[in-house]
Amino acid sequence: MSNWRPSAEIKTLRERAAFFASIREFFSARDVLEVDTPCLSYDSITDVNIDPLTTSWQKTKSKNKYPLYLQTSPEFYMKRLLAAGSEDIFYLGKCFRNEPASRQHQPEFTMLEWYRCDFDMQDLVDEVKQLIEHLLSMTVEQITYQQAFIKYLQFDPLSLSDTDISTLSDKYDLNVYLSNLSVHSSLPSMLNARKDALLDVLFSRFIEGPLSENKAVIITHYPASQASLAQLSEDQKTAERFELYINNVEIANGFTELTDPAVQRTRFVQDNKIRSLLGKPKREIDENFISALEAGLPACSGVAIGVDRLFMLNQGLSSIRQTMPFGF
Repeated sequence: MSNWRPSAEIKTLRERAAFFASIREFFSARDVLEVDTPCLSYDSITDVNIDPLTTSWQKTKSKNKYPLYLQTSPEFYMKRLLAAGSEDIFYLGKCFRNEPASRQHQPEFTMLEWYRCDFDMQDLVDEVKQLIEHLLSMTVEQITYQQAFIKYLQFDPLSLSDTDISTLSDKYDLNVYLSNLSVHSSLPSMLNARKDALLDVLFSRFIEGPLSENKAVIITHYPASQASLAQLSEDQKTAERFELYINNVEIANGFTELTDPAVQRTRFVQDNKIRSLLGKPKREIDENFISALEAGLPACSGVAIGVDRLFMLNQGLSSIRQTMPFGF
């Protein structure tokens, strides 16, 4: 039996349109330019934890088909715009990720991403707080990653040894989560991968809930090994990166952007090494993105927000599918 009806109520879709309009008003008042980016790309990202949806394109009349990737984020295209002189920009549109549908996940979703030139991490954290106040009328608390672990689990995540990792794995019965990484634990990159995998599970199980229950919290200064595309802090132990959680739901990921093309390439290569060891396909490095960094990415900070999740919280809904006209 077919089910042709929308997954969201028509009243909710009207509220959704007003919510989007309010986001655009926020950035218009700050003279931030809205931009569009392609949904399809020849290249994808090397991130170990994100898998793209793929398709192919018959570019010419020949039978040759070229693999294409649906964008998991507009980030690389937006940074190419920044390198070309766009100045402050934001994107509000579709992104795609190859992951199971759940209460908080859909393979097709709406992303809000923006970049502010000459902003450091704290400048952008403050603007995220202003946006949440604007959209949800909520104040946002702030805590460091290190402070959160010390408060809820009584250990410092920045000074874990390999012995500490094994001890904590046994204590919290988490060895199954690290089994794929233990085979290659002698490699420096895998030591970091094991540590990060352990910290991720501990954070989601024991910190995320009590930290953000019935409130909004920004966690700053993640470990340097979790820098992604962020600059490192002066101490080199942490990254200028932050995440926003509201009511136990991850909403945003942002950072002071890395502008060094050589360091960025090294991180991409490292990602692919870990992907290979985990049995995941290697991803080609986006050379256009590297070229944009070489041309000169201005000093800036950027953040990405899952708008459907944010709207779900705004409306008090129980599933992200209820926020969309036709969810999977």
